[in-house]
Amino acid sequence: MTELSTFESLGLSAPALAALARAGYEMPTPIQLKAIPPALAGRDLIGCAATGTGKTAAFVLPIVERLQGKRGTRALVLAPTRELAAQIAEHLEMFGRGRGVRGAVVIGGVGMQPQVKQLRDGHEVIIATPGRLNDHLDRGTAKLGAIEILVLDEADRMLDMGFKPQLEKILARVPKQRQTMLFSATMAGEVAQFAAKHLHAPERIEISRSGTMPERAEQCVYLVPTQEKTALLLALLAVDESTTLVFTRTKRRADRVCHALDRAGLEVSRIHADRSQGQRKMALDGFKDGTYRVLVATDIAARGIDVEEIAHVVNFDLPHVPEDYVHRCGRTARMASSGRASSFCSPEERPLLRDIERFTRRTIDVAQVPRDSPVFSEAVKRQAEMFVESPRHRGQSRPHGPPRNRSGGGGHSSHASHASHVAATTGEKPRLVGSFRPRRRR
Repeated sequence: MTELSTFESLGLSAPALAALARAGYEMPTPIQLKAIPPALAGRDLIGCAATGTGKTAAFVLPIVERLQGKRGTRALVLAPTRELAAQIAEHLEMFGRGRGVRGAVVIGGVGMQPQVKQLRDGHEVIIATPGRLNDHLDRGTAKLGAIEILVLDEADRMLDMGFKPQLEKILARVPKQRQTMLFSATMAGEVAQFAAKHLHAPERIEISRSGTMPERAEQCVYLVPTQEKTALLLALLAVDESTTLVFTRTKRRADRVCHALDRAGLEVSRIHADRSQGQRKMALDGFKDGTYRVLVATDIAARGIDVEEIAHVVNFDLPHVPEDYVHRCGRTARMASSGRASSFCSPEERPLLRDIERFTRRTIDVAQVPRDSPVFSEAVKRQAEMFVESPRHRGQSRPHGPPRNRSGGGGHSSHASHASHVAATTGEKPRLVGSFRPRRRR
């Protein structure tokens, strides 16, 4: 280790170095080495590095250093998801504890009153998702007039998620004389345009080219029909006991996969946008502490899951955006660890696979589907039996009750029969409730 590759060489204070030692940090990552000095100097910067390389500490440490001894809300960190915001808050607590730098976490899915109290108390750093922060701005419960440091973390994801109008509204409330730091694992055209508009002569730091995968991540793809994906997942999970993160494209698919794994006796949970913040936190905490071996998630969690030693990432569905593939796979092989990323590709997803290979500039090795695995065979057989036993596929859509009257007019035929019966037994003209009578013109 050279003198220039230590935290001591970056100009950090003794309290910061002590906090790093307590947290188990031994030496800075490349993004930390290059980003911390200009950040400490108050310069604008753009940091582009692969997911899992330590970007969060690269901006949290300078924030704590620059705000120590100051009072009032002086820094704003924007993140695309609640999970990422919570991760940043954990880093701020780790490095800011005892130094008077507090964080107010402003995210959706939870009550606003505790957030209002933190904002009124003037916590030094606001860590927020754009939507909820705009809610507070509209209500007048958030004031950004004294912001000195602005951080846009995972800026490309925020733009992909359609947060640009909210970001523009927020930036209009922040003083123009400020330090702005933009961090992202990818640097697409829209991000570059956004940076050119809102950053002033930024220091550009690119540790790895956009689309670069973690070096220690072993990748493979299984060419498999959609109906066999669950069986393939079960077969792969039966090979070892490794911690596994499974990504699906939709919330409904995440629920189905989670239920299938639960029926198979696996410790599994799930997170997606329809889960409450409490449920998402419980699932993520359980995944971190080993309560759950498998976590099923949509792309909302691709950025922000900071779990050490995720051995296996499974792309149950290929993402529509190639950049999301990089972020998903970046959950494994973090820092100096190794891991593997397995992708399931159905025939209709082949164009998505080609886009991913073009973006990452490498061909993903095709792996053999383990059709001779007893777990795979049993799962396929069980799924086929469930399909056959389904009432819909037995032609028994209404197993109980009398058959529907299939005469013309649908549900009106039973009403007509009842009306005829009334006429025959009472001699009175039946009253047709709800019958249509054309309105007389006047």
